[in-house]
Amino acid sequence: MKMNFFRILSIAAISLAATMVLSAKGQDQPLPEIIGRENAVLAEAPNVPPPITRKYATKVIINLEVKEVTKRLADGVQYTFWTFGGNVPGSFIRIREGDLVEFHLHNNQNNKMPHNIDLHAVSGPGGGAGASFTAPGHSSQFSFRALAAGLYVYHCATAPVGMHIANGMYGLILVEPKEGLPPVDREFYVMQGEFYTAGKFGEGGLQSFDMDKAVDERPPYVVFNGAVGALTGSNALSAKVGEKIRIFVGNGGPNLDSSFHVIGNIFDTVYEDGGTTPMHNVQTVLIPAGSSAIVEFQPKVPGAYSFVDHSIFRAFNKGAMGTLNVTGEANPLVFSGKQSDTLFSGEPITNLIATSDPPPPPITETLTSKLDSRGMVSPSQEQMDAGSAVYNQICYVCHQPNGQGVPNQIPPLAGSDFLKSNTVGAIYTVIQGRTGQIVVNGQTYNATMIPQGYLTDQQIADVLTFVRNNWGNKGEIVTPDQVHAARQDPIAASAPPKQSSFE
Repeated sequence: MKMNFFRILSIAAISLAATMVLSAKGQDQPLPEIIGRENAVLAEAPNVPPPITRKYATKVIINLEVKEVTKRLADGVQYTFWTFGGNVPGSFIRIREGDLVEFHLHNNQNNKMPHNIDLHAVSGPGGGAGASFTAPGHSSQFSFRALAAGLYVYHCATAPVGMHIANGMYGLILVEPKEGLPPVDREFYVMQGEFYTAGKFGEGGLQSFDMDKAVDERPPYVVFNGAVGALTGSNALSAKVGEKIRIFVGNGGPNLDSSFHVIGNIFDTVYEDGGTTPMHNVQTVLIPAGSSAIVEFQPKVPGAYSFVDHSIFRAFNKGAMGTLNVTGEANPLVFSGKQSDTLFSGEPITNLIATSDPPPPPITETLTSKLDSRGMVSPSQEQMDAGSAVYNQICYVCHQPNGQGVPNQIPPLAGSDFLKSNTVGAIYTVIQGRTGQIVVNGQTYNATMIPQGYLTDQQIADVLTFVRNNWGNKGEIVTPDQVHAARQDPIAASAPPKQSSFE
């Protein structure tokens, strides 16, 4: 009995000592004094609020409104998003370590659902979810102390939680360390998420949420910042050679991990899981659902840099792709571009460098819906913009930004006599793909065109209209009815070329 008694005392003493050590290291440390108060500056993606320059903790008032809105998910595709602030992802929140946050969640009176918010930066039950449960037309308030620096996800946690997140209810909150983050030239906000629509990718109209696909983790869409093309084309990010760039990257999920990668750049510094311990010279960052990362890099040469989820079919077939356009002087000591292109048949054959016309100039004209000098209907700017979005999402990686193709490998679209003479054949090539020899502008190519039949009739019509009226091309518009007919009659579609009105 004595031995048991002393053993119990020893165990109790060890437990007490451990508790005292934890207390000394953690929550019993004195919190910084709160000086003054301020309203938080929120920003819509891809923008970020300015860095915090104050050297003290303050009371920060945050007002965030939940809005249920119907917006574009892809060209011709609408979806009813549930949002923090009216957009997906939700507004970016920036505070400082030690701040006391007074949080006000407002549920718009026109909404149909109750909502709340779970902030991963909160040390407390539910991350604030229970304290912020709010019915439509009501507001809730709670407070928390920002105890740990880092980049944290926030999301709705109202049942069914997965559905609320899948409808777009997520965002990022940055708790800057007391000493601040190192200065950079540009900061951006990018967040990945999945959308589980009843229709397949690109199927038009107002799409509804599909619970079965969500449970099975089969999203038709995996996108950055809430929509296909949200960060491509005219929405692309921009920077200059040599600038230090910081991207706050989040993954709202609700299911899939993200493998975030900028094609053609190495991350100088990465803070995994949104923490404060840096890693260096990183190629791809794994971001679990409900987590985040901070990536920093400096582009060394100009160009269009794609950033993707490197689970690569998500990038090219589900929408997880964006663009960073970098301007500035070239540096051939860092990257030369293609220097030669020689034939290869077992062993390298030298001195047979392919020749090609210089790439055509970029688009300079503005096209409107009107009759041109030949009496043909020119495409509308709306159709050209839609076609450009499809091209920049899917086609430009192979066919190149100005449609020049790749010598001896991928035929050009710019000035293509194939496009001039065979509208239906071009449609069928996009739908079914093509393997084998094709002669374009007198040169034979033995290439493979990957089928893109998953695109809608409207998307195929738009992108073909775009390439047939670009880079010096002047051609008839392509209509969704023509695409539909080609799908229904593949024999006619593969018939010999028929001359069309195309210059």
